[in-house]
Amino acid sequence: MNREEIVNGLIEGKIKLYQVEKYTSSANEAVDIRREFIEKFSSSSLDKIADYTLDMEKASKKNIENPIGTIQIPIGVAGPLKVNGKYCNREVYLPLATSEGALVASINRGCSSITLAGGVNTNIISDKMTRAPVIKAKSASGAIEVKNWIENNFDELKSLAETTTNHGKLIKIDPILIVGSYVYPRFVYSTGDSMGMNMVTIATEKILEKLENENDAIHIALSGNVCVDKKPASINMIEGRGKSVTADIIIPEDIVKTKLKTTASSIVEVNIAKNLIGSASAGSMAFNAHYANMIGAIFLATGQDVAHVVEGSLGITTAEDRNGDLYFSVNLPDLPIATVGGGTSLETANEGLQILGVSGSNKVLEFAEIVAGCVLAGELSLVSALSAGHLARAHKELGRE
Repeated sequence: MNREEIVNGLIEGKIKLYQVEKYTSSANEAVDIRREFIEKFSSSSLDKIADYTLDMEKASKKNIENPIGTIQIPIGVAGPLKVNGKYCNREVYLPLATSEGALVASINRGCSSITLAGGVNTNIISDKMTRAPVIKAKSASGAIEVKNWIENNFDELKSLAETTTNHGKLIKIDPILIVGSYVYPRFVYSTGDSMGMNMVTIATEKILEKLENENDAIHIALSGNVCVDKKPASINMIEGRGKSVTADIIIPEDIVKTKLKTTASSIVEVNIAKNLIGSASAGSMAFNAHYANMIGAIFLATGQDVAHVVEGSLGITTAEDRNGDLYFSVNLPDLPIATVGGGTSLETANEGLQILGVSGSNKVLEFAEIVAGCVLAGELSLVSALSAGHLARAHKELGRE
Protein backbone atom coordinates (compact mmCIF):
# COMPACT_ATOMS: atom_id res chain seq x y z
CA MET A 1 0.00 0.00 0.00
CA ASN A 2 1.53 3.33 -1.02
CA ARG A 3 1.38 6.65 0.80
CA GLU A 4 -1.62 8.02 -1.09
CA GLU A 5 -3.59 4.84 -0.45
CA ILE A 6 -2.85 4.98 3.28
CA VAL A 7 -3.91 8.64 3.50
CA ASN A 8 -7.12 7.84 1.61
CA GLY A 9 -7.70 4.91 3.96
CA LEU A 10 -7.46 7.29 6.89
CA ILE A 11 -9.84 9.76 5.26
CA GLU A 12 -12.38 7.02 4.51
CA GLY A 13 -12.07 5.57 8.01
CA LYS A 14 -10.79 2.24 6.75
CA ILE A 15 -7.47 2.74 8.57
CA LYS A 16 -7.19 4.01 12.14
CA LEU A 17 -4.53 6.50 13.23
CA TYR A 18 -2.78 3.93 15.39
CA GLN A 19 -2.61 1.44 12.51
CA VAL A 20 -0.49 3.54 10.15
CA GLU A 21 2.79 1.93 11.28
CA LYS A 22 1.52 -1.44 10.03
CA TYR A 23 1.60 -0.12 6.47
CA THR A 24 4.94 1.73 6.61
CA SER A 25 8.60 0.83 6.85
CA SER A 26 9.55 3.34 9.56
CA ALA A 27 8.14 5.54 12.31
CA ASN A 28 9.26 8.64 10.40
CA GLU A 29 7.24 7.62 7.36
CA ALA A 30 4.22 6.98 9.57
CA VAL A 31 4.62 10.43 11.13
CA ASP A 32 4.61 12.07 7.69
CA ILE A 33 1.56 10.14 6.47
CA ARG A 34 -0.42 10.81 9.62
CA ARG A 35 0.44 14.51 9.43
CA GLU A 36 -0.60 14.68 5.76
CA PHE A 37 -3.98 13.20 6.71
CA ILE A 38 -4.45 15.77 9.50
CA GLU A 39 -3.52 18.57 7.09
CA LYS A 40 -6.20 17.43 4.64
CA PHE A 41 -8.79 16.80 7.35
CA SER A 42 -8.27 20.22 8.98
CA SER A 43 -7.39 22.18 5.82
CA SER A 44 -4.19 23.32 7.51
CA SER A 45 -0.49 23.54 6.74
CA LEU A 46 1.77 21.93 9.35
CA ASP A 47 5.19 22.80 7.92
CA LYS A 48 6.56 23.95 11.26
CA ILE A 49 5.26 20.93 13.17
CA ALA A 50 6.98 18.85 10.49
CA ASP A 51 10.33 20.56 11.08
CA TYR A 52 11.99 18.56 13.88
CA THR A 53 15.24 16.84 14.81
CA LEU A 54 14.01 14.37 17.42
CA ASP A 55 14.53 10.66 16.79
CA MET A 56 10.89 9.75 16.19
CA GLU A 57 11.72 6.04 15.88
CA LYS A 58 12.88 6.13 19.47
CA ALA A 59 10.19 8.49 20.74
CA SER A 60 7.39 6.41 19.19
CA LYS A 61 8.39 3.41 21.29
CA LYS A 62 8.22 5.11 24.69
CA ASN A 63 7.07 8.72 24.59
CA ILE A 64 4.22 9.32 22.14
CA GLU A 65 1.39 7.67 20.24
CA ASN A 66 0.04 8.72 16.83
CA PRO A 67 2.84 11.29 16.36
CA ILE A 68 2.63 13.94 13.62
CA GLY A 69 5.74 15.98 14.52
CA THR A 70 6.78 18.28 17.35
CA ILE A 71 6.08 21.74 18.71
CA GLN A 72 8.76 24.29 19.52
CA ILE A 73 8.85 26.50 22.60
CA PRO A 74 11.48 29.23 22.97
CA ILE A 75 14.13 28.33 25.51
CA GLY A 76 16.17 30.95 27.32
CA VAL A 77 18.77 30.85 30.05
CA ALA A 78 18.99 32.66 33.36
CA GLY A 79 22.02 32.89 35.58
CA PRO A 80 24.51 32.28 36.78
CA LEU A 81 22.77 31.03 39.92
CA LYS A 82 25.04 30.06 42.80
CA VAL A 83 23.69 27.03 44.64
CA ASN A 84 25.01 26.05 48.06
CA GLY A 85 23.64 22.55 48.57
CA LYS A 86 24.72 19.13 49.72
CA TYR A 87 24.43 17.74 46.19
CA CYS A 88 24.90 20.88 44.10
CA ASN A 89 27.57 23.32 45.20
CA ARG A 90 28.40 25.45 42.18
CA GLU A 91 27.10 28.05 39.75
CA VAL A 92 24.60 26.97 37.10
CA TYR A 93 22.76 28.48 34.16
CA LEU A 94 19.06 27.61 34.10
CA PRO A 95 17.42 26.44 30.83
CA LEU A 96 13.85 27.78 30.81
CA ALA A 97 11.30 26.97 28.10
CA THR A 98 8.42 29.43 28.03
CA SER A 99 6.42 31.76 25.82
CA GLU A 100 5.70 34.21 28.65
CA GLY A 101 7.57 37.45 28.04
CA ALA A 102 9.45 38.82 31.07
CA LEU A 103 9.65 35.48 32.90
CA VAL A 104 13.26 34.62 32.04
CA ALA A 105 14.30 38.23 32.67
CA SER A 106 12.62 38.15 36.07
CA ILE A 107 14.27 34.86 37.07
CA ASN A 108 17.59 36.23 35.80
CA ARG A 109 17.25 39.23 38.12
CA GLY A 110 16.61 36.87 41.02
CA CYS A 111 19.67 34.81 40.09
CA SER A 112 21.82 37.93 39.98
CA SER A 113 20.70 39.07 43.44
CA ILE A 114 21.13 35.59 44.92
CA THR A 115 24.61 35.07 43.49
CA LEU A 116 25.72 38.51 44.62
CA ALA A 117 24.50 37.66 48.12
CA GLY A 118 26.61 34.48 48.23
CA GLY A 119 24.19 31.89 46.86
CA VAL A 120 21.01 30.07 47.74
CA ASN A 121 21.10 27.38 50.43
CA THR A 122 19.27 24.20 49.40
CA ASN A 123 18.32 21.06 51.33
CA ILE A 124 16.59 17.79 50.49
CA ILE A 125 13.99 16.98 53.16
CA SER A 126 12.80 13.64 51.76
CA ASP A 127 12.75 11.54 48.59
CA LYS A 128 9.76 9.29 47.89
CA MET A 129 7.08 8.33 45.37
CA THR A 130 3.62 7.06 46.25
CA ARG A 131 0.90 4.82 44.90
CA ALA A 132 -2.38 4.38 46.79
CA PRO A 133 -4.86 1.82 45.45
CA VAL A 134 -8.45 1.51 46.65
CA ILE A 135 -9.47 -1.85 48.10
CA LYS A 136 -13.01 -2.92 48.92
CA ALA A 137 -13.88 -5.24 51.80
CA LYS A 138 -17.38 -6.48 52.64
CA SER A 139 -17.81 -4.19 55.64
CA ALA A 140 -16.06 -1.58 57.76
CA SER A 141 -14.85 -4.30 60.10
CA GLY A 142 -13.53 -6.19 57.09
CA ALA A 143 -11.72 -3.03 55.98
CA ILE A 144 -10.04 -2.83 59.38
CA GLU A 145 -8.95 -6.46 59.03
CA VAL A 146 -7.32 -5.59 55.68
CA LYS A 147 -5.57 -2.62 57.30
CA ASN A 148 -4.26 -4.82 60.10
CA TRP A 149 -3.11 -7.47 57.61
CA ILE A 150 -1.13 -4.88 55.64
CA GLU A 151 0.54 -3.55 58.80
CA ASN A 152 1.34 -7.03 60.16
CA ASN A 153 2.89 -8.22 56.88
CA PHE A 154 4.93 -5.18 55.94
CA ASP A 155 8.31 -6.98 55.73
CA GLU A 156 6.92 -9.66 53.43
CA LEU A 157 5.13 -7.09 51.26
CA LYS A 158 8.32 -5.04 51.04
CA SER A 159 10.30 -8.03 49.81
CA LEU A 160 7.60 -8.90 47.31
CA ALA A 161 7.40 -5.36 45.89
CA GLU A 162 11.15 -5.13 45.50
CA THR A 163 11.28 -8.27 43.33
CA THR A 164 9.78 -6.13 40.54
CA THR A 165 12.50 -3.47 40.44
CA ASN A 166 16.26 -3.06 40.74
CA HIS A 167 15.99 0.49 42.05
CA GLY A 168 12.73 0.90 43.97
CA LYS A 169 12.48 0.35 47.73
CA LEU A 170 9.25 0.20 49.73
CA ILE A 171 9.79 2.56 52.67
CA LYS A 172 6.41 2.40 54.40
CA ILE A 173 2.67 1.99 53.90
CA ASP A 174 1.23 5.05 55.58
CA PRO A 175 -1.39 6.35 56.02
CA ILE A 176 -3.93 3.58 55.53
CA LEU A 177 -7.27 5.35 55.30
CA ILE A 178 -10.63 3.66 55.80
CA VAL A 179 -13.91 5.05 54.47
CA GLY A 180 -16.80 2.64 55.04
CA SER A 181 -15.74 -0.65 53.46
CA TYR A 182 -13.04 1.00 51.32
CA VAL A 183 -9.35 0.90 52.25
CA TYR A 184 -6.78 3.36 50.83
CA PRO A 185 -3.21 2.29 51.72
CA ARG A 186 -0.56 4.80 50.63
CA PHE A 187 2.50 2.82 49.50
CA VAL A 188 5.62 4.97 49.80
CA TYR A 189 8.77 4.10 47.81
CA SER A 190 12.20 5.48 47.03
CA THR A 191 12.85 5.35 43.28
CA GLY A 192 16.41 6.56 42.65
CA ASP A 193 17.01 8.80 39.64
CA SER A 194 13.73 7.84 37.99
CA MET A 195 10.55 9.77 38.77
CA GLY A 196 9.20 6.29 39.39
CA MET A 197 5.44 6.28 38.76
CA ASN A 198 5.60 3.22 36.51
CA MET A 199 7.99 1.55 38.92
CA VAL A 200 5.78 1.96 41.99
CA THR A 201 2.65 1.04 40.04
CA ILE A 202 4.10 -2.33 39.01
CA ALA A 203 5.43 -3.01 42.53
CA THR A 204 2.09 -2.17 44.13
CA GLU A 205 0.20 -4.38 41.67
CA LYS A 206 2.35 -7.30 42.81
CA ILE A 207 1.35 -6.66 46.43
CA LEU A 208 -2.33 -6.44 45.54
CA GLU A 209 -2.22 -9.90 43.97
CA LYS A 210 -1.12 -11.34 47.30
CA LEU A 211 -3.58 -9.19 49.25
CA GLU A 212 -6.54 -10.51 47.26
CA ASN A 213 -5.37 -14.10 47.66
CA GLU A 214 -5.18 -13.84 51.44
CA ASN A 215 -8.07 -11.49 52.29
CA ASP A 216 -11.78 -11.34 51.66
CA ALA A 217 -11.39 -8.15 49.65
CA ILE A 218 -10.80 -6.96 46.10
CA HIS A 219 -8.90 -4.02 44.70
CA ILE A 220 -11.17 -1.62 42.82
CA ALA A 221 -8.49 0.53 41.21
CA LEU A 222 -4.71 0.57 41.26
CA SER A 223 -4.92 4.30 41.99
CA GLY A 224 -7.49 5.45 44.52
CA ASN A 225 -6.42 9.13 44.37
CA VAL A 226 -4.78 9.15 47.80
CA CYS A 227 -1.40 8.98 46.02
CA VAL A 228 -2.10 11.95 45.04
CA ASP A 229 -0.79 12.06 41.46
CA LYS A 230 -1.11 15.16 39.24
CA LYS A 231 -3.63 16.92 41.45
CA PRO A 232 -3.24 19.50 44.25
CA ALA A 233 -3.71 17.84 47.64
CA SER A 234 -3.15 18.66 51.28
CA ILE A 235 -1.70 15.21 51.97
CA ASN A 236 1.13 15.93 49.56
CA MET A 237 1.75 19.28 51.24
CA ILE A 238 2.02 17.52 54.60
CA GLU A 239 3.56 14.14 53.79
CA GLY A 240 5.55 15.18 50.73
CA ARG A 241 5.83 13.41 47.38
CA GLY A 242 8.66 13.13 44.88
CA LYS A 243 11.52 15.23 46.15
CA SER A 244 10.69 17.51 49.10
CA VAL A 245 13.11 20.43 48.98
CA THR A 246 13.69 23.73 50.71
CA ALA A 247 15.76 26.74 49.67
CA ASP A 248 16.55 29.88 51.62
CA ILE A 249 18.87 32.89 51.68
CA ILE A 250 19.72 36.03 53.63
CA ILE A 251 20.14 39.01 51.31
CA PRO A 252 21.98 42.01 52.77
CA GLU A 253 20.09 45.29 52.95
CA ASP A 254 22.25 47.03 50.35
CA ILE A 255 21.55 44.32 47.74
CA VAL A 256 17.83 44.47 48.48
CA LYS A 257 17.91 48.21 47.82
CA THR A 258 20.26 48.34 44.83
CA LYS A 259 19.34 45.14 42.98
CA LEU A 260 15.73 44.51 43.99
CA LYS A 261 14.84 48.21 44.29
CA THR A 262 12.84 47.74 47.47
CA THR A 263 13.17 47.02 51.19
CA ALA A 264 12.95 43.90 53.31
CA SER A 265 9.94 45.27 55.22
CA SER A 266 8.04 45.92 51.96
CA ILE A 267 8.76 42.39 50.71
CA VAL A 268 7.59 40.94 54.02
CA GLU A 269 4.32 42.86 53.87
CA VAL A 270 3.61 41.77 50.28
CA ASN A 271 4.37 38.18 51.18
CA ILE A 272 2.04 38.21 54.17
CA ALA A 273 -0.78 40.07 52.43
CA LYS A 274 -0.56 38.22 49.09
CA ASN A 275 1.00 34.80 49.55
CA LEU A 276 -0.33 34.02 53.03
CA ILE A 277 -3.54 35.94 53.78
CA GLY A 278 -4.65 36.29 50.16
CA SER A 279 -4.06 32.61 49.44
CA ALA A 280 -5.86 31.58 52.64
CA SER A 281 -8.81 33.83 51.80
CA ALA A 282 -9.11 32.19 48.39
CA GLY A 283 -8.82 28.67 49.77
CA SER A 284 -5.63 28.11 47.81
CA MET A 285 -3.34 25.16 48.58
CA ALA A 286 -0.35 27.07 47.23
CA PHE A 287 0.87 29.87 49.48
CA ASN A 288 3.23 31.43 46.99
CA ALA A 289 3.37 33.95 44.15
CA HIS A 290 4.15 31.78 41.12
CA TYR A 291 6.11 28.57 41.72
CA ALA A 292 4.32 27.07 38.69
CA ASN A 293 6.08 29.52 36.34
CA MET A 294 9.55 28.30 37.27
CA ILE A 295 8.52 24.66 37.62
CA GLY A 296 6.79 24.71 34.23
CA ALA A 297 9.66 26.40 32.42
CA ILE A 298 12.39 24.13 33.77
CA PHE A 299 10.18 21.02 33.39
CA LEU A 300 9.60 21.77 29.69
CA ALA A 301 13.31 22.40 29.16
CA THR A 302 14.40 19.11 30.78
CA GLY A 303 11.74 16.60 29.74
CA GLN A 304 9.83 16.26 32.99
CA ASP A 305 6.18 15.17 33.12
CA VAL A 306 4.47 18.53 32.63
CA ALA A 307 1.30 17.37 34.43
CA HIS A 308 3.35 17.32 37.65
CA VAL A 309 3.58 21.11 37.52
CA VAL A 310 0.31 21.09 39.46
CA GLU A 311 2.12 19.30 42.31
CA GLY A 312 5.29 21.36 42.03
CA SER A 313 3.24 24.54 42.37
CA LEU A 314 2.38 23.61 45.96
CA GLY A 315 4.47 25.26 48.65
CA ILE A 316 4.87 28.14 51.07
CA THR A 317 7.03 31.24 50.72
CA THR A 318 8.28 32.94 53.87
CA ALA A 319 10.00 36.30 54.30
CA GLU A 320 11.49 38.08 57.32
CA ASP A 321 12.99 41.52 57.89
CA ARG A 322 16.15 40.93 59.90
CA ASN A 323 17.30 44.43 60.75
CA GLY A 324 17.08 45.52 57.14
CA ASP A 325 18.45 42.29 55.70
CA LEU A 326 15.98 39.99 54.00
CA TYR A 327 15.50 36.34 54.95
CA PHE A 328 13.61 34.62 52.12
CA SER A 329 12.66 30.95 51.67
CA VAL A 330 10.64 28.62 49.47
CA ASN A 331 9.40 25.19 50.42
CA LEU A 332 8.60 22.57 47.75
CA PRO A 333 7.10 19.49 49.42
CA ASP A 334 5.98 17.81 46.20
CA LEU A 335 8.49 17.80 43.34
CA PRO A 336 8.31 14.68 41.11
CA ILE A 337 11.39 14.85 38.86
CA ALA A 338 13.85 12.57 37.09
CA THR A 339 17.21 12.62 35.33
CA VAL A 340 16.71 9.26 33.61
CA GLY A 341 13.73 7.69 31.85
CA GLY A 342 10.56 9.20 30.44
CA GLY A 343 10.91 12.48 28.59
CA THR A 344 14.48 13.01 29.79
CA SER A 345 15.67 10.71 27.00
CA LEU A 346 14.33 13.03 24.28
CA GLU A 347 17.32 14.70 22.66
CA THR A 348 16.42 18.34 23.32
CA ALA A 349 15.34 17.61 26.90
CA ASN A 350 18.56 15.74 27.58
CA GLU A 351 20.52 18.74 26.33
CA GLY A 352 18.62 20.84 28.87
CA LEU A 353 19.78 18.48 31.61
CA GLN A 354 23.31 18.67 30.21
CA ILE A 355 23.26 22.46 30.56
CA LEU A 356 22.65 21.88 34.27
CA GLY A 357 25.21 19.06 34.46
CA VAL A 358 22.62 16.60 35.78
CA SER A 359 21.96 14.22 32.89
CA GLY A 360 22.00 10.53 33.81
CA SER A 361 22.21 8.46 36.96
CA ASN A 362 23.01 9.68 40.47
CA LYS A 363 22.07 13.26 39.58
CA VAL A 364 18.42 13.65 40.61
CA LEU A 365 19.01 15.11 44.08
CA GLU A 366 21.43 17.62 42.58
CA PHE A 367 18.74 18.49 40.06
CA ALA A 368 16.17 18.90 42.84
CA GLU A 369 18.39 21.43 44.61
CA ILE A 370 18.82 23.39 41.37
CA VAL A 371 15.05 23.46 40.79
CA ALA A 372 14.51 24.77 44.33
CA GLY A 373 17.08 27.50 43.72
CA CYS A 374 15.37 28.40 40.45
CA VAL A 375 12.01 28.67 42.20
CA LEU A 376 13.47 30.93 44.87
CA ALA A 377 15.03 33.17 42.21
CA GLY A 378 11.76 33.65 40.38
CA GLU A 379 9.71 34.03 43.55
CA LEU A 380 12.11 36.58 45.01
CA SER A 381 12.10 38.65 41.85
CA LEU A 382 8.30 38.75 41.50
CA VAL A 383 7.59 39.55 45.15
CA SER A 384 10.24 42.26 45.00
CA ALA A 385 8.71 43.70 41.82
CA LEU A 386 5.29 43.76 43.44
CA SER A 387 6.61 45.49 46.54
CA ALA A 388 8.39 48.09 44.38
CA GLY A 389 5.44 48.52 42.02
CA HIS A 390 7.45 47.36 39.00
CA LEU A 391 5.40 44.38 37.78
CA ALA A 392 3.19 46.19 35.25
CA ARG A 393 6.14 48.13 33.86
CA ALA A 394 8.17 44.96 33.31
CA HIS A 395 5.36 43.33 31.36
CA LYS A 396 4.79 46.44 29.29
CA GLU A 397 8.47 46.53 28.35
CA LEU A 398 9.11 42.79 27.91
CA GLY A 399 5.88 40.88 27.56
CA ARG A 400 3.22 43.08 26.01
CA GLU A 401 1.21 41.85 23.06
